[in-house]
Amino acid sequence: MSCPTESAAKACLKTIRVQDAVGSVLCHDITRIVPGESKGPVFRKGHIVTEEDIPVLLEVGKEHLYVYESLPGFVHEDDAAQRIVDAAMGENLLFSSPKEGRINAMAACDGLLTVDVERLLKINGLEQISFATMHTMTAVRKGQAVAGTRVVPLMADERQLEAVEHICLVDGIRKPVVEVRPFRSFRVGIVTTGSEVFHGRIKDKFGPVLRDKFAALGSEVAGQIFTPDDEQQTADAIRSFISSGAQMVVVTGGMSVDPDDRTPSSIRAAGGVVESYGAPTFPGAMFLLAHIGSVLVLGLPGCVMYHKASIFDLVVPRILAGLEVSARDIAALGHGGFCAGCAECRYPICPFGKG
Repeated sequence: MSCPTESAAKACLKTIRVQDAVGSVLCHDITRIVPGESKGPVFRKGHIVTEEDIPVLLEVGKEHLYVYESLPGFVHEDDAAQRIVDAAMGENLLFSSPKEGRINAMAACDGLLTVDVERLLKINGLEQISFATMHTMTAVRKGQAVAGTRVVPLMADERQLEAVEHICLVDGIRKPVVEVRPFRSFRVGIVTTGSEVFHGRIKDKFGPVLRDKFAALGSEVAGQIFTPDDEQQTADAIRSFISSGAQMVVVTGGMSVDPDDRTPSSIRAAGGVVESYGAPTFPGAMFLLAHIGSVLVLGLPGCVMYHKASIFDLVVPRILAGLEVSARDIAALGHGGFCAGCAECRYPICPFGKG
């Protein structure tokens, strides 16, 4: 049979004796039928024949096979998928075995999935390559499948693989497109403001929510201080946590524009330099991001207490993953920052916070 010339994805097709097929690539499925029991493929298209396969092939009545004869410059689909993984996948990922030109990537730890979306687009703009991921900046769990890649033809054009490898180089150094950044464990101080809670008129519900949220991200709440709507007392509480070694302080309540809401001024009085006040997210618009030295101080609006997903869930995982969060990053949350208010919240399996 003649070699095709119209597509670089095809290699020579030829007939070969089973006994001579070791190392060859099957170009079709081989079916085994057990009467009254089963019928299905014993070997799949793309399988590379081994010495151990020969008795099985003869048993199912195959004395000759159609196989691909590799041409220079072409790579078997499984090897091609492995090359894409080696070029584009980064740290804290585990991989499935190649199968029919596809490899899946799983998180090796709890952390934040980061994807270079622009370079991912360039890779998928190439012919013969498919590369899919979950949304970037998604918090993921150990063992969770987060990405997958495969090549379309059985024999991939090596030039396409070289193009992928080139895209994954930045200034001559490999820079992965996909990786998982593990969460760091922070000691967190909670300052809960509000005279109604301080004086015991109502029960605090913010603390338990935040403890659960931080615990799920691998961090520890070192303590909680209650203050009235008093700027100086709140500032003193913030400074006391910083003095005791807290790596993050969150101040709850007092974030609106009411005259008794003094959290922003309290954070400034404690020495806070405000990076961003207000966020284009609903819920979470009255969010404040500041720092005192190397310690981040967050002003959390009340919605964090009663919404499953809010500004907290978009920003805090980034911080714990070691990413700097700037005012520009907060502004970028506007695209995707509107919660649809579903009857049953399924966050993070939803569009909230995903631009």
